[in-house]
Amino acid sequence: MKKSLLMTLSALMLGTLMLTGCGTEKTETTAQTSAETTTQTETDSAAGAVKGASGEITVVSREDGSGTRGAFVELLGIEEEVDGEKMDMTTEDAKITNSTSVMMTTVEGDVNAIGYISLGSLNESVTAVKVDGAEATADNVAAGTYKVQRPFNIATNGTPGDAAQDFINFIMSREGQAVVVENGYIAVGDQPEYEAADVKGKIVVAGSSSVTPVMEKLKEAYEAVNPNVEIEVQQSDSTTGMQSAIDGLCDIGMASRELKDSETEAGLTATVIAQDGIAIIVNNGSGIKELTSEQIKSIYTGEITTWEDVK
Repeated sequence: MKKSLLMTLSALMLGTLMLTGCGTEKTETTAQTSAETTTQTETDSAAGAVKGASGEITVVSREDGSGTRGAFVELLGIEEEVDGEKMDMTTEDAKITNSTSVMMTTVEGDVNAIGYISLGSLNESVTAVKVDGAEATADNVAAGTYKVQRPFNIATNGTPGDAAQDFINFIMSREGQAVVVENGYIAVGDQPEYEAADVKGKIVVAGSSSVTPVMEKLKEAYEAVNPNVEIEVQQSDSTTGMQSAIDGLCDIGMASRELKDSETEAGLTATVIAQDGIAIIVNNGSGIKELTSEQIKSIYTGEITTWEDVK
């Protein structure tokens, strides 16, 4: 009886020791696996953080007729004179977008992308690189240290109607130029105080997608002080806006560039309403912080095709 009891107790103690050993081994194995996983996650995360843009550059440009594209290729030397005519030498491999918003979305979604937009439209979804050491800011545009800049023009054909002229007077007034500055652009003109005229009617303003955002703000401010005038803003591109003004399809055309000789010869009169920088943008995860104007030109003409040739 005693012998049987001792054997039973011994078996129970041995089983307990075995279970304890197995449990300890399992706990240690789990902890080790967890540590290895954490280490691997940290390594992958660090690798992703430093990888950034690599390989083939995704060149993103605007459509033909875009004032931003016209100013961009002129300012960066991407156009060349061929048989007495200026030719846009943007690489045929470029992705073409038809508005500022599509340009930003395209660059935001591609770590290897580069594009360009109006400085006033810049937000945190993309990164504006320094160009030749200068940051893309309104202050630097005003000081002339950021060289990639252009005018915002409005244009009329002949003598504007009373309502259109009053709206133009507002745009160029102290109140109108304050709206320009509030929206990230650079004020121009003498900026007299606005004196409202007793006018009514409808004004159609058409053209550049880059000018449209600030024009919408100017429209809101003007209609607040003169509710008898209705303003319709139609967004397209600079060339379409100028042609619409020539054809009498709108009262005021918008262009984010200088007017062409053919447009002024057709009867258009231009008024600069603001100065704007053109921000060269890259993906937030690209790691690209600064480019020279020569590098940007080489990327857009297809001479540089990979980010390794830039870094």
